[in-house]
Amino acid sequence: MFVDEIKIKVTAGKGGDGCTSFRREKYVEMGGPDGGNGGKGSDIIFKADKNLKTLIDLKYQKHIKGNKGKNGEGKNKYGKSAEDIIIKVPEGTTIIDLDTNLIIADLVNDREEALICKGGRGGKGNKSFATNFDNAPKISELGEPGEERIVKCELHVLADIGLVGMPSVGKSTILSLISASKPKIAPYHFTTLNPNLGLVKLKDHRSFVIADLPGLIKGASEGIGLGDKFLRHTSRTKIIAHILDMGSAEGRDPLKDYEEINNELEKYDKKLGEKTQIIVANKMDLPNAKDNLEKFKIKYPNLNVIEISALNNEGIDNMLNVFADTLDNIKNDDVYKKNDFEDYVLYKYEENKPFTITRENNIWVLKGDIVEKLFKMTRFDVPDAVKRFALKLKKLGVDEELDKLGAKKGDEVKILDYIFIFKE
Repeated sequence: MFVDEIKIKVTAGKGGDGCTSFRREKYVEMGGPDGGNGGKGSDIIFKADKNLKTLIDLKYQKHIKGNKGKNGEGKNKYGKSAEDIIIKVPEGTTIIDLDTNLIIADLVNDREEALICKGGRGGKGNKSFATNFDNAPKISELGEPGEERIVKCELHVLADIGLVGMPSVGKSTILSLISASKPKIAPYHFTTLNPNLGLVKLKDHRSFVIADLPGLIKGASEGIGLGDKFLRHTSRTKIIAHILDMGSAEGRDPLKDYEEINNELEKYDKKLGEKTQIIVANKMDLPNAKDNLEKFKIKYPNLNVIEISALNNEGIDNMLNVFADTLDNIKNDDVYKKNDFEDYVLYKYEENKPFTITRENNIWVLKGDIVEKLFKMTRFDVPDAVKRFALKLKKLGVDEELDKLGAKKGDEVKILDYIFIFKE
């Protein structure tokens, strides 16, 4: 089963909790704090694997979770970090954050890796909070939550040349002649339901990968027929080989076919319309082929058209040499622009504050990654930890901002699902 698009939730592992502990040994007075830090949670890493050809392994996984780091222990024992989770995907997989619609990673080469969700750091044990002013702290941290995302994985097959054209123009037959690939060939439309790849080797030792892409029809970019499901696979090809039924075997007009397919490519992505295109006139063994080819050349005199008959295996070697010569002179194009990628986009907080405060139903709502992360790592059953949490918020400027907005003593302040009372 060929699967080229999936959506999945990924959650990195939570960090291990820090430990609150004091050294207690006979004859050792004032042993002091010895609580160790927690271990780091699992990172979620996606890795390209050349042996995979489909995303089917991820299709039925709704949620991938990382493992929690081990908790710290007494006697200054640090918790062990959890092993990272490696998710293998085919070469050519693009991973997109659905919340921002930005590309996290584009994995093209075998063994290429991308960190998708970072595991939470371990919470600090009370040993880490010891100072000259407080040599016996009773506070420790909970582990930091791991990052969480909902991502879409899109597979774009890696091929040097993509065969496009209307159904039944002979794309699968051509692929079967020039490579060891055995695509389904039958006398009805949409025989090819998945992209088929074939490796072509020439006598001069040049080689390239060619893809037979499912037949397109008018309206494909809008979901008609097989729709835009497979148009994305043309994005990585260096050359688009446009196969035309020049013999009008099914009564179609090759000129109209050519224009409709090009229109669908450009409507889907303007860059596809700019790719190098080679016109292959197939079925030249049929009676109408010469007349149709003459009409085509009159309208498009500057296009180089290769004449072949896949049925009779004529003109195939010439076509392959043209493919190889054209590939020799083409540079690799970037599929995506720089500003499509997440790491290129700079996030700026309003007024450089790492939080926002809004008024909702007479409650001050405090939001922000730093604030929420700090909240999740605080032990609210320990008075010293609560005091430290309040001081952290004050240093971030939360108290000052609330005061500017008109908050009064006794007002309710909400962080996530919890409500606190504001004290000036």
